[in-house]
Amino acid sequence: MKIDYVKLIISLVVCQLAGGIGSIFTARSVTTWYLALKKPSFNPPSWIFGPVWITLFVLMGVALYRVWHKGAATPGVKIALAAFFVQLLFNVLWSLVFFGMRNPLLGLLDIVLLWILILATLILFWQVDRAAGLLLAPYLLWVSFASLLNGALYLLNR
Repeated sequence: MKIDYVKLIISLVVCQLAGGIGSIFTARSVTTWYLALKKPSFNPPSWIFGPVWITLFVLMGVALYRVWHKGAATPGVKIALAAFFVQLLFNVLWSLVFFGMRNPLLGLLDIVLLWILILATLILFWQVDRAAGLLLAPYLLWVSFASLLNGALYLLNR
């Protein structure tokens, strides 16, 4: 596959931008409200979240590029791209509702929907480009863990 560097850069920037928007809501609460929450024993140290999310957004960007590069005429590309952008929106919304609104219950509802949307996107990407689907697997695994963490935070702090 010949690399279209413009599409690759746009794909990477779009995903990192989503992460950047989400981090605006996170930054406002992570050093105040979040610190005061009771945490489960499996809560990772705060420093791990940044590098993990940056890496996941890079993988997502490469996956997005691989599907977009196939072209709109390729069967399944349009629906796969639509699914990708819907899940990306729910990713940003999670930061808004959990950290911005300081609402772990609404965050839990969002992240469960996000998990379903990621799984659907992974399947749709897999059907267009297997490597693109595989690139989303770490994201699905991390959001699985994040869902458990969000649920535990809700239960411990309601």
